[in-house]
Amino acid sequence: MSTPTPSPTADLLARDARHASGLWAPDVAFVRGEGAWLWDADGKRYLDAMAGIAVASVGHANERLVEALAAQARRLIVCPQNLANDVRTEFVEALFAHLPAPLERVFLTNSGAEANEAALKWAFAATARRRVVAAKRGFAGRTLGALAMTWEAKYRKPFEPLAVPVDFVRFDDAAELEAAVGDETAMIWLEPVQGEGGVHPASATYLRRARELADAHGALLGFDEIQCGVGRTGRFLASEHAGVVPDLLVLAKGLAGGVPIGALVMTEAVARAMPAGGHGTTFGGNPLAAAAGLAVLQELDERGLIAHAAAMGARFKAGIEALGSDRVREVRGLGLMLGVELKEKAAPVIAALREAGLLTINAGATVVRFVPPLVITPEQVEEAVAIFGRVLRA
Repeated sequence: MSTPTPSPTADLLARDARHASGLWAPDVAFVRGEGAWLWDADGKRYLDAMAGIAVASVGHANERLVEALAAQARRLIVCPQNLANDVRTEFVEALFAHLPAPLERVFLTNSGAEANEAALKWAFAATARRRVVAAKRGFAGRTLGALAMTWEAKYRKPFEPLAVPVDFVRFDDAAELEAAVGDETAMIWLEPVQGEGGVHPASATYLRRARELADAHGALLGFDEIQCGVGRTGRFLASEHAGVVPDLLVLAKGLAGGVPIGALVMTEAVARAMPAGGHGTTFGGNPLAAAAGLAVLQELDERGLIAHAAAMGARFKAGIEALGSDRVREVRGLGLMLGVELKEKAAPVIAALREAGLLTINAGATVVRFVPPLVITPEQVEEAVAIFGRVLRA
């Protein structure tokens, strides 16, 4: 008997497994995307409410982004930050047009975790202190410095003791925060909307109190907007909802629509605290990533995608709430960053959603997270809600 020919997906997965690190065991392989749609190697179409974990901000195969990358690749790909570059300068100028004063300086990186590592070094240099106050359920990354500010024990425990002393406090609890911040605190580090930790928005009063406590104790206030920034919550920064400006701010994920990028934004005083040569990067701020970032910012502005994210997020949230499922405990979030907390484990529901053609991801054991491209249409929102309803009813 002849051996059956494996499907394109099965073939890709087998080849991938031969040399992969073993950290993951993928069981689907995607090969094409358009807007909020993805296709796997077997030709099945999926509505993407995951977006590479809030990365594909302007959609898959976005024409402006594709053309910007192609044009820049023909001109110049490599230019380190110790040398000036035209497209990087244009990107940074466009970025600061969206940022509040006194944020005036930026260090460009290749990822969010790298930007968080840089934030730690700048905070230590600016305050001559080492302790950090961070939130329970918070996620800052898996590199060793950022890992110290990541709450989940399964990430931290295998690598302890870690070099950065961190005091963890209950998120959105001003009293706990007040008790933890002192004259040894270098930085208060918070996500205005926690992502990995369950999609929990901080209250405006909490973020304002964090600002007051940092000022009172000579500490810095840092906001991690890697997931919730760049328009996802219906404002360019999630912290704008509270009207609070930090001393340090990190952006990544959706900032370049899928091209690796990160940015540590800071005040003039914080930036000047770093000694010459005290930090650096080879690839951070390269012209290709800068061209992608500039294209994303142009898309946000010219297509009104930030206001669109607010409208689609409200539509999405209302649609899920209107399902009235007794399997849902709570729907929460801002804009197109939504978490649906279930009364059961989320993993089987997420698997069933994917089988039905809707891609989502968890945010903790019981939360289904929806972070679609900001270009998702009203019709696609309605389709996503309908699929979710059918799976919940099943």
